[in-house]
Amino acid sequence: MFRLICLAIGYAIGCIQTAFIMGKLCKTDLSKKGSGNLGTTNALRVLGFKAGAVTFIGDILKGVVSFLVASWIFPDQAFLAGIYGCAGTILGHDFPFYLHFKGGKGIAATIGMVLCIGLTQSWQLLAVSYVIGLGAAVLTKYISVGSILFSICICASAWVFGLPMEAAVVLTALSALALWKHRSNMKRLLEGNENKFTLTKKV
Repeated sequence: MFRLICLAIGYAIGCIQTAFIMGKLCKTDLSKKGSGNLGTTNALRVLGFKAGAVTFIGDILKGVVSFLVASWIFPDQAFLAGIYGCAGTILGHDFPFYLHFKGGKGIAATIGMVLCIGLTQSWQLLAVSYVIGLGAAVLTKYISVGSILFSICICASAWVFGLPMEAAVVLTALSALALWKHRSNMKRLLEGNENKFTLTKKV
């Protein structure tokens, strides 16, 4: 039962769509601009650095807050509760009900989750996923490449570094969801049509 409660709490937090809110404040509908994705990368490209940075930080905080809240409510199952809380947040971010279930790709919220995992359970998972994900994005200049490798590293590290099996299964499912959300990016990468990351002026 605590799993469903944590998922519900996380989903409610995840539905706070930072990119959508920033777009409204900037009088821009991000779902109709750029890639149409309600996430950090599109916010950066369309709205500029400041709005993009706020979106990024806001989405990271959603992952952190959901982990902390779920862990606090269920202290006897703190780590697992936190994982389910974050899972709900990622689902809420990716599929917000009030936006016809069209949201972002959940990477920033996942970054928040991984930070909490690193501080409470496995610093190795945090280090490997952060270093490889960020390194790939910087070296290739493709945010999607960094996001994809980041997701793969989370899944692999969960098993390699011995996280509890249930937590590892949930993280594997979340990694699979992230890869599915990036399927169009992977297609463009294979075709050589993926756009490298550059900041543009606010439109």
